[in-house]
Amino acid sequence: MTKRNTFSTMTPALRFLFISVGLLVLWQLIVWLTKTPHFILPGPLRVFKVLWVQRTLIAEHSMVTMAEILLGMFLGCLMGFASAMLLQWSRTLSAWLLPVLIVSQAIPVFALAPILMLWFGYGMASKVVMAALIIFFPVTSACYDGLRRTPNDWIELAQTMQASKWQVLWQIRLPAALPSLASGLRVAAATAPIGAVIGEWVGSSQGLGYLMLHANARMQVDTVFAALIVLACLSLLLYFGVDYLLRRLIYWKS
Repeated sequence: MTKRNTFSTMTPALRFLFISVGLLVLWQLIVWLTKTPHFILPGPLRVFKVLWVQRTLIAEHSMVTMAEILLGMFLGCLMGFASAMLLQWSRTLSAWLLPVLIVSQAIPVFALAPILMLWFGYGMASKVVMAALIIFFPVTSACYDGLRRTPNDWIELAQTMQASKWQVLWQIRLPAALPSLASGLRVAAATAPIGAVIGEWVGSSQGLGYLMLHANARMQVDTVFAALIVLACLSLLLYFGVDYLLRRLIYWKS
């Protein structure tokens, strides 16, 4: 009972650190006990050595990938928010645009990666668009659901006070939809790195995906794992950063 209470009272950071250390120890034990060759499954000690030795190279590629993720997330969230507002603003637009959005999800976004490379080139633009497309629909769906679920009492009160349609949307529906929009932004923070890395795998000259692809071709599996760890850390940093900001901005909703 004491151990359970001690673990439950830990801060999220301490629990995360505790779990991470446990997984690293388990990973190292598996490598030692199974005697797996390092070119198949390198141990964490070897991976962290590569992280230190190649820290400059990995940092350069990490900055490129992080820039792609942030730009893609900004663009995708902006497009998703604007689309949700348009869908809620006009029933005519909603009747025409909503089926198009739903049908668009039948096309795997990953299959569009080669086409995006042809249209936007092998630079950063294609990766940003790829990340934006992946998070566009979740943000649109979450925000639109929040706008539609505004309590009717609030809307009726605003209409009684002769509020315009724009005032109802901007001052009533949007604040009520912020918790739902926050959920969409959290999903965006978790999935935006996928689009950027997939784009780098298809074609690029820099980024963590590019580094992983070339290291794998040279059987440098320890470098692949090092890039994966950095990518996971960047994704967690982005997610918890977004979550922290949202909890501070939407303080009335836990």
